[in-house]
Formats: sequence, C-alpha cells, structure tokens
Amino acid sequence: MTPHDLQLDWLKCFVAVVDAGSLAGAATEVHRSQSAVSMQLKKLESALDCRLVDRGSRRLQLTAEGQTLLGFARSMLDLHKEAHAAIRGDDVKGRVRLGVPDDYAARYLTPVLKRFAPRYSGIEIELTCEQSTALIPRVREGNLDLALVSRDHPRRGTLLFHEPMVWVGSAQFALWQRDPLPIAVYEEASLARRGAIHCLAQQGRRYKIVYNSSSLAGQIAAVESGLAVAALTHCSRPQHLEVLGSEQGLGPLDPMEVAVYRSRESRGEQAVDMLHRLLVQTLRSAA
Repeated sequence: MTPHDLQLDWLKCFVAVVDAGSLAGAATEVHRSQSAVSMQLKKLESALDCRLVDRGSRRLQLTAEGQTLLGFARSMLDLHKEAHAAIRGDDVKGRVRLGVPDDYAARYLTPVLKRFAPRYSGIEIELTCEQSTALIPRVREGNLDLALVSRDHPRRGTLLFHEPMVWVGSAQFALWQRDPLPIAVYEEASLARRGAIHCLAQQGRRYKIVYNSSSLAGQIAAVESGLAVAALTHCSRPQHLEVLGSEQGLGPLDPMEVAVYRSRESRGEQAVDMLHRLLVQTLRSAA
C-alpha cells in the first residue's frame, strides 16, 4: 500500500460524516467512536493532501475538494457493495419490515423493489403504509427496520432528496376565491399540515380547516368534491387537480426532506443492509 491509496474505511467514514452532518452522527452510522471517525477523516485528508471538511461551523461543511471527492467516494463504495451482492445476493435470507407513506409508495418505492426482488429472492419484505409521523416512532422503537419518511429532524436518517410541496384545488369549484380559505389537512403532528398553516400565516391569509384526515386518499377526495384545497407532495398530486400558486393568492410551500430511517436494532442484519443500500443508491441518483 502506498501513502496515497484511499482505503474503503476512510471513505466510509467520510461519506457517513457528510450524510450525518456531524462526527457524532457518523460514529453511530459506522459503529465507531467519534475520535476514531475523526482519525479516519484525517488520514483521508492526509492521503489527498487537502482539507475535505470545514470543521469551523456548527454543522460540518464540505470544502470544494470534499465536494469533488464525494461523488467518487459513493461510487467506489457502491461498486464494492455491488460486487459482494452479485456474488452473495441469492444466499441472503431474512425479513425486512419496511414503512412508507402513501405519498411516496408508487413514485419512489416501486422502482426500488423492482430492482431488489429479483436480486434477493430469499428476503421477505413486510410493508406498512402510514404517515411519516406514525412511521418514525415505530422505527425508533424497533417495530420497523426501515422507513422512507419526511424527516422531522435534520439528523433523522439519511437524507435522499427534497420533495416539493404544492397547493392543489379543483378548477370546477375555485375555492381559492373564498375568504376564509377552506383547507383540508393531515393530522395535527403532520409536517405538511404545519407547513401549510405556516405558509398561510406568513401571507396573512385567513383560513378554515374543514377536513381533517391522515389519509392521502381522504385529502384528494376532499379536494375533488369541492370541500377544500390542500397541500400535497408533488409526487402524489393527481393530474386532474390544479396546482395553485400566486395567481390564486397562495404562496410557495417549503419542500419535504425525504430520508431513509433505520432502527438501531436492525444494525448488522444483512437483509436490512441490502435494502437500505439500494434505497440510498437508487433514490439519491434519481433525485
């Protein structure tokens, strides 16, 4: 080994630091102490003779060199994992308890499972469809192994992409002309609900909650029937519903941070490792 070889352990720690946003968070991801992660990062920087991470701010930031390396590091680690999977994939047995909100199931989960099923035929997937607010505590308590969620905290899971939020309404009823504005919302803890109400408050727009449901189908039905307008993820908007914006007096909504969240209890379970890896690889590249 020459001094300039890039060891996979160094790259794993580097990617974990980027994904977690801190040394402490990365330590949990790679099952090492914080000091060990820091040492691996320093070795990588020494081998490349440059700084990769700016440690001066509250949240670690990549330098220009770090941004350049990140894509290569992910590719190298993915190839390493794929080599193992190609040789051992059919031999992996087990069960993965997976959670996903209705919003993300068809658009994002389907392509992942299409790739996963033929490669790992010995792994059984037990799927639960609920809102992120219900899935997050189930993962935290170990009742689910993995979940694709709208994260409620910057360190919750591994960030995959940002999903736009949009106001939707039915052109047949033009409810956006009413004052107060009738809205359909998710349950009280929902991030989409908070975002919608915050947006209206910032605009000084009067509103009235006329429909409350944790179901995506219920939200769509309320809009289609002329009861309300609603704030939905862009991927879940039916094409026949109109996207509302400044012309209808509705301001932009903050996007959702979509992440894959894994339980501590599932660490080291090979079946969960395989699906977690494919979720990150597929959805990060597609975003």
